[in-house]
Amino acid sequence: MELRPYQWEVIMPALEGKNIIIWLPTGAGKTRAAAYVAKRHLETVDRAKVVVLVNRVHLVTQHGEEFSRMLDGRWTMVTLSGDMGSRAGFGHLARSHDLLICTAELLQMAMTSPEEEEHVELTAFSLLVVDECHHTHKDTVYNVILNRYLEHKLQRAPSLPQVLGLTASPGTGGASKLDGAKNHILQLCANLDTWRIMSPQSPCSLLHEYNQQPCKQYDLCHRRSQDPFGDLLKKLMDQVHDRLGMPHLSRDFGMQTYEQQVVDLSRDAAEDGLQERRVYALHLRRYNDALLIHDTVRAVDSLATLQDFYDRERTTKTQVLYAERWLLALFNDNKNELAHLATHGPENPKLKVLERILKEQFGKPDSPQGIIFTRTRQSAHSLLLWLQQQPGLQMVDIRAQLLIGAGNSSQRTHMTQRNQQEVIQKFRAGILNLLVATSVAEEGLDIPQCNVVVRYGLLTNEISMVQARGRARAGQSVYSFVAAEGSRELRRELTNEELETLMEQAVAAVQKMDQAEYQAKIQELQRAALTKRAAQAAQREARRQQFPAEHVQLLCINCMVAVGYGSDLRKVEGAHHVNVNPNFSIYYTVSQEPVVIDRVFKDWKPGGAIHCRNCGENSSLKREAQSEGRDLHPALSVPTPRTGVYR
Repeated sequence: MELRPYQWEVIMPALEGKNIIIWLPTGAGKTRAAAYVAKRHLETVDRAKVVVLVNRVHLVTQHGEEFSRMLDGRWTMVTLSGDMGSRAGFGHLARSHDLLICTAELLQMAMTSPEEEEHVELTAFSLLVVDECHHTHKDTVYNVILNRYLEHKLQRAPSLPQVLGLTASPGTGGASKLDGAKNHILQLCANLDTWRIMSPQSPCSLLHEYNQQPCKQYDLCHRRSQDPFGDLLKKLMDQVHDRLGMPHLSRDFGMQTYEQQVVDLSRDAAEDGLQERRVYALHLRRYNDALLIHDTVRAVDSLATLQDFYDRERTTKTQVLYAERWLLALFNDNKNELAHLATHGPENPKLKVLERILKEQFGKPDSPQGIIFTRTRQSAHSLLLWLQQQPGLQMVDIRAQLLIGAGNSSQRTHMTQRNQQEVIQKFRAGILNLLVATSVAEEGLDIPQCNVVVRYGLLTNEISMVQARGRARAGQSVYSFVAAEGSRELRRELTNEELETLMEQAVAAVQKMDQAEYQAKIQELQRAALTKRAAQAAQREARRQQFPAEHVQLLCINCMVAVGYGSDLRKVEGAHHVNVNPNFSIYYTVSQEPVVIDRVFKDWKPGGAIHCRNCGENSSLKREAQSEGRDLHPALSVPTPRTGVYR
C-alpha cells in the first residue's frame, strides 16, 4: 500500500490537520490517498473517529475494501448503506467503531434523528472524508451536512472535524468565463471550509506516468435522410397542441427542453385544478419520451413504450375524462400505421455506428471490458434488448447486463441496490464484459480491466464527461463519443472539452491566490451562504404557516376527489411523508403486484402500488407498510399551493 510521489505531495497538508480538497484525475488513487490520511489520523489523534461519505451505494463496498487494506485490521470499521437491512442504530455503530463508511443520506438522517440509538452529532467525528466532493453545492445532501459544519464553526464549536474532500472534476458551475469558473471553485472551497485545493505541482510527481488517459475518438453518423415514424409522432403531437389551445407553447418536439416545458405545464395545471390541460400535457410528455427513445434506439422500442402507457391507461382508469377519451382514440387510430413504420422504416444510424465499435473492440482476443453510457433507464433497457437481438453481434463475445439507478421510476422498474452490487461484482470478475449504464456508473466505479467506454448520444456537462471517461482504467483504453454530425450532443461534447480546460485554469488561479486574500474570500462566501440558507429556511417556514395543516386538502390529481388533509401527514426519518389516518384506505385500491424493496425494515413490510378508488388514477405512490395495526401510506410531496389544496 505504498503511496506514489504525487499522492504524498497532495496529502501533506492533511497530515498536518488542515482541511483540503484533493484534486486528482480519475484512476489516480484518491481513495488510497484518503485511506492513508485516515490511518495516520487514527494513529496520531486522541479519541479519533473517522466518517467517509459517498454519494453512491456501490461505493460503500468499494471504498470499504480500499480502507480495510490500508487499516490492516488495527481499527474497527463498519460500512453502512440503505440496503443493509436489520441493524443496530446508526448512532450506536458510530460510537462503537473507529471508522464509518456510509452514504451521506444516512449521516444526515442520523444528525436529525431524535432517537438515541440513531442520533449522532457531526462533532462526534474528528475527520470527515467527502468523496466526489464537487457535489457539495446548493441543496445537495453533502451541502446540508457541511452547512451544519459551518454553523458550528460560526458558533465557535470547540471540536469540529477535519475535512478532506476528493474530486476529479470540480467543474465550472455553468460558467463560460474564467472569473465565473474561479468563483465556482472558491464557493466549493468555502462550502468545504478548505485551506487549499491540492493537485500535483512538482515536475517529478510522476502523475502522467501512472495515469494514462484513454484515446478519445468521435464516432459520428449522418442524420436520417427520411424519418416517417418520427414524422407521424410529431404530427400527432401537433394535433394534441391544437386541442390544447395554447399557441405560445413551443413545438420543439423531441428535445429535452420541450420535456421540461410540458412537465411544468402539467404541474401548473394540477395546482390550478385544470384537469384536461394536465392530461394533455401528460400525454405530450409521453410522445416526447417516445421521440427521444426513437432518436436513441429503435422505432419498435419507442412504440413499445407508448403502447405500454396506453395499455395501462385503459386497464387502470375507471373514470375517463373527455380529453383522455380523445387521446386514447387518437393513438388507437394511428397505432397500426406506427407499427408498420416502426418495422419497415430506416435503421437508426447511431446503432450502426455502435455495432461497428462493438465488433471492433469485442472481436479482439484480449478479453476487453466496456461500459456504454446512455441517458435514461428506458434507453438502457432498449439498448440491452438490441444487443441481444442484433444478428451482427451474435458471433461476438459480448456478455452484457444493465446497471441503472436504484430509485423508483415512472419509466421502468428500477434495480435494487443488491442487484447493482451483483452486476458490479460479475463485471469485476469478468463474468460480464459489457455494462449498459446510466449515470449511476459514472462516478467512482473502479474496474482496472475496463478499457472501452462509449458515451452514446449524451447531452451532459463537463463533469459527467470527465467522470465517464475515467471509467476506462486499463492501458490502451478507448473512449468513444457516438452522435450525429451537427447534433446538439456533439456541440455540447466539444463545449465540455473547452470547459474542462477552463476548470483547470480556474483551479490554478485559485491555487495562486495570496493566502490572506483567499481566506478572506472563503469567510465572506461562508457568511453569505449561511445568511442565504437562513433566509430560505424562514421563507419555507412562512409558506408552511400560510395554511394550517388541517385546512389543506389532499386531492386526487386526476378526478379532484378529496382524500385527506395535511394534518393526516407525518414525516418519518426526516425524509418520508406518510398518511397515518386509517380512513385514508377507503379512497384507494391496491394493485395485486407487490412492491419489491431490497431492504428489511424494523416494523413494516412493503405492500403494493395504489390507485384512486374513484377514477383508477395510478398515484405513483406505494402502499408501503403495516405497522402496529395501522397502515402507513406515503403522501404526495408537491410545492406549496397557492390555493391551499394539494393535488
